Amino acid sequence: MKPLRHLFLLCGLLLGTATLAAPVVSSVRIWPAPDYTRVTLESKQPLKHNGFVLKNPDRLVLDVEADLDDTLASLPGKVATDDPYIKLVRISKFKTNTVRLVFDLKAEAKPNIFVTPPVGDYGYRLVMDLNPTVAPDPLMLLLGKDGQGGDSSTTPEQSKSEPAKEVDTQAKDWVPPLSNGAPSSSKKTAPVKMRPDSNRLVTVVIDAGHGGEDPGARGASGSYEKNITLAIALTLNSKLDNEPNMRAVLTREGDYFIPLGQRVEKARRVQADLFVSIHADAFIRPDARGSSVFAVSERGATSTAARWLAKQENAADLIGGVSLKQKDPYLARTLLDLSQTATINDSLRLGKAVLREMGSIGTLHRGMVEQAGFAVLKAPDIPSILVETAFISNPEEEARLTDANYQAKLADGIVAGIRRYLSNNPALAKSKLAAN
Repeated sequence: MKPLRHLFLLCGLLLGTATLAAPVVSSVRIWPAPDYTRVTLESKQPLKHNGFVLKNPDRLVLDVEADLDDTLASLPGKVATDDPYIKLVRISKFKTNTVRLVFDLKAEAKPNIFVTPPVGDYGYRLVMDLNPTVAPDPLMLLLGKDGQGGDSSTTPEQSKSEPAKEVDTQAKDWVPPLSNGAPSSSKKTAPVKMRPDSNRLVTVVIDAGHGGEDPGARGASGSYEKNITLAIALTLNSKLDNEPNMRAVLTREGDYFIPLGQRVEKARRVQADLFVSIHADAFIRPDARGSSVFAVSERGATSTAARWLAKQENAADLIGGVSLKQKDPYLARTLLDLSQTATINDSLRLGKAVLREMGSIGTLHRGMVEQAGFAVLKAPDIPSILVETAFISNPEEEARLTDANYQAKLADGIVAGIRRYLSNNPALAKSKLAAN
C-alpha cells in the first residue's frame, strides 16, 4: 500500500504545482488617443489585478497575477513618445506569480481598470484606461481649431485658417464648387442651388468607424476596416474644411477605440448640424457589392440585411471593450419623442442626397436609404447617417477601398451629397457659436 500512497501524494503535488502556475499574457497593446490612453493585456484566463495611484510624482501601480515572460516584458517598449499620459513603464517580478507594472505619468490621470470576457478573436482582456481628471471640452477644442480664441461672435469667414471664397448665394445658377474644383464624377448632375439663408457655418461630425481594439471587418487581402474608414474620414475632413461655410470635426483622428455613445456625445457637445459615420461592409458572401446609406429606425429594420448589419456594428462596444460601469443615456432608451421623428426624417433626406452622389461614383447595393437600429446614429437632435462605402469582403471592392484616388472620389461624393442636402434643408442656428 505504501508505494500506492506515495504515488497519490506525488500526483497531488504535481496537480498543486500546475494549479499554482501563473496565467500567461499572450498579447500587450497600448493605444494613445487625444482624450485617453488605453493599455490592454490579453490572456486565455481572466487576470487578477490590483491598481492604485501614487502622487509626487504621478504614478499608477498595477499588480497583475501573471507570468513575467517576454510578451509582458515588451510592454515598456510600446510606449509612444507622444503618448499624452504615459512617460514610461517599469516592470518587475513583485512576488510569486505577481508582476508589478509602474506607469510613470506625464500628468495626473484617473484610471478605469476592468476585465472583458472573450469576444471575436480576443481572449480575456485586462483593460486600463487612463482618463484626464477633467475631461476635455470638444467645443473648446473646436474653437481652437477655428482659431476663434473663444470669441463666438467671429464670422464663418474669419473662422477659417484661409480667407473664404466670396459666394454669391443670390445667383440663380450658382453651383457650389467641390473643394478640388472638379466634378465628383464624369456623370452630369442637376445644378444645386443654395438658398440665401444657408450661408452660415455648418458643423459636420465625421465618424471613422471602429478603431483600436475594434478592427472592424477584414478583407480577403488582410486590410482592416478601421484603417480604411480613417483614411476616408481624414480625406473627407480636409475637403469639408475647404468648403465655404462648413467645418468638420473628427470623432477619432488615429487608431484608437471610442465607445459608440461617446461618438454621439461628442457630436452633441460640439452642437453638430450633421453626423456622418464611415464604414466598409463585410458580408458572408464575397460577391456582395456596392455602396449603401443607412439612417436609424424607430420601427425596426427595413430589411433582414439592414438588421444584420446594425447588429454587427452595434457589437463594436463589446469588441472594443467598454466598462460595464459606463452608461449612456442616448443608447439606453429606444427612441424618444416627436423631435426624434423629425430628426429621422432629416436623416433620410440627407441619406438620399448622399446616396444619389455615391451612385454616380460606383455601384449601389440598394437604391434606397435603409433603416435599422444603429446605436451610433441615435443622437436625438442631429440628422445622422451611416455610409457603407463598399464591401471590404469583396476582393475587387477591397482593392478600390485601399486606393487613395478612390477614397478621394468617395469623399467628393459625400461632400456633394451634403451640399445638395443643405441647399434644400438649410441648417438652423443652434447657438451663437454656429450663427453667422
